[in-house]
Amino acid sequence: MRPLPEVPSAAAPVDAEQAGASLVEHYPRLVRLGYLVLPPSLSRSRRVLAAHALAQRSLQAAHRAGQAPGTGLPLPRRPGRTAAAGPDYASVRRRVLRGALAAGLPLRRRWWPGRAQLPPVLPLVWGLRLFPHSGGADELALEQRLCALCGPARAAFVLRGLESLADGEVRRELAAAGVADPHAALREADGVDAPYALLASPEFDPCSLQARPPDLPRRRRYARAALAAAAAAAVCGTLLGLPGGGWGRGEPAAPPYTRNPAAEEALDPGALRMVSATFWRRSPRTDFTAWPTRGDRTEDVRLLRRALTVWARPGGGVRTSATPGTPVGPPMGAPQLLYAGEVGASAVVLFYDGLRVVRYAEPRNADPSEGAALDFARVDGADAASAGALVVERAAGRVRYLTAPWVRKASLRDLLAPDRAPRPLHRTPDGVTDALADTGSAGGCRSWDAVELSDGTTDRLVTDLGELAPARLTSGPPSQPHDVAGRSELESWARTACLLPSVRSHGVRSVNSWTYATQSLPEAGGSARWLCTRAETWRGTGSRVLAQFQAPSARPPGSRPPGAVAARSEDSPACGKRTPRVLAGVLWKSPGGRWYVLAAGSEQFTSLTTSGGVKGSARGRLLAVPAGAGDRARLNGRLRDGSQVGALR
Repeated sequence: MRPLPEVPSAAAPVDAEQAGASLVEHYPRLVRLGYLVLPPSLSRSRRVLAAHALAQRSLQAAHRAGQAPGTGLPLPRRPGRTAAAGPDYASVRRRVLRGALAAGLPLRRRWWPGRAQLPPVLPLVWGLRLFPHSGGADELALEQRLCALCGPARAAFVLRGLESLADGEVRRELAAAGVADPHAALREADGVDAPYALLASPEFDPCSLQARPPDLPRRRRYARAALAAAAAAAVCGTLLGLPGGGWGRGEPAAPPYTRNPAAEEALDPGALRMVSATFWRRSPRTDFTAWPTRGDRTEDVRLLRRALTVWARPGGGVRTSATPGTPVGPPMGAPQLLYAGEVGASAVVLFYDGLRVVRYAEPRNADPSEGAALDFARVDGADAASAGALVVERAAGRVRYLTAPWVRKASLRDLLAPDRAPRPLHRTPDGVTDALADTGSAGGCRSWDAVELSDGTTDRLVTDLGELAPARLTSGPPSQPHDVAGRSELESWARTACLLPSVRSHGVRSVNSWTYATQSLPEAGGSARWLCTRAETWRGTGSRVLAQFQAPSARPPGSRPPGAVAARSEDSPACGKRTPRVLAGVLWKSPGGRWYVLAAGSEQFTSLTTSGGVKGSARGRLLAVPAGAGDRARLNGRLRDGSQVGALR
């Protein structure tokens, strides 16, 4: 049953002078509350002024009304917290809260905006920007979490932490402020796991401020343009008149960059970091920082300027994509140029800024009507194993790679044909491969091409999963994954490859698949293998785990069906270095037509049990219990230390 809406308690008269005294006494606290609840779309300077305006207007409203609504009998507070002030303070706080929430409401074309949605008339500061002192990493993380919440949820978190209100009183205050569903706001606020003590940080104190001047040259420039009645023409002329030229009036990007040294350097092709062709041989690091600058258009200043300009601020005609968790903002200073040249029907530029690889592509003739493409991929922490190649072109179901300078040979291997020898993959002198099939982008799974990169000592398999950086394929237990080698591991991947589309376009860095158990099936059904496949991401979170059951098959290698997914999980440590264990089970039908619950755990398990629709147990880490069609069982296992864990889910 849905809980009844919160109803504010009966009003109790409160003298306006008492409310004013309460405001003066608790002014910093009220302004902090308004600052935290105001929408994050406002700049820090504007939020400071708006918070002060809300607190001051609340007193004016109390004087006009002659009295302020009280809060009745206070509800129980959180244990260990100090009690809030009386009903006069609660009345002023409620007005501040209502105004801060109203400032985040969307504007309706047929309505006039509310006063809280307009810039504050007073206080007003000319010639300075005011903002609170900067905090630490914890405060920054809390600020980002609060920005992700809706206004009512942000208010619920602040009332809990800053005002020490119990949930019942928080719902009462939100309802009085006009929130339609206070319960939903509290549930959303529960997702923020930061300590409430951070709300008292100077980071969120709009009464202790820093003052900085605005961009004085830009202000003078705008003033002259306004006096000349040609502001719009002056701004457009400045942008279009950047040295090096642009795409003209139809160009896909027009960045209104402020003139400061970092911004100018980021947009200057002459400031790009170029790396020599032999630097990788003596470089202390073997990653993207050691890649040489390659391509036949590295001296094309116009192309490089267009690429940097579009990166700084993509226009409406730019197709943009990014792997999950990858920031898409402008360059932070001059990036490294990896490649600039013509590939297929496009001119392509690849940049690297220490965190991301950015790919810019435009038509060869630079026709702005055909648009441009901008792709971002996070590649921080790359090493020789994960920095072996990048996608330089993806078009018409085909893909080309740019390989690392230390790659001596590139081959093409069909994962679904483990007995077939890899085919040579031709590369240009710059390291660009011939076009190959874009695996997994279309329906069906009749073949799966992976690229085998050899540096003379190690062969590494990588495959395209729809992103700029291909994913590395490995085998072996989580403690010691290694590159795929040998017939057995290739045959295992032949039945695993068709499951890779489930992690496509997910920011995957590597995929490890290992056989954690082998089980003899009942009724002489042969031997089955249990595998755990884990996809790690570049950002560290969002990993995906699949537990597979590969039943025996009479078909020849390469034509056997893919493994059955017994369990799957996301953001789980299972099957990884931190928790190198896995337990999964399936309902299996024998060749004789009888059903069994089969289960297997990794070597950490000493016994398995099933409950629910099927009951049974077994010593060791393998289990087979007779069952019926459609039976559902709950699977648990006991570890060597005596603890009990459930199956992967």
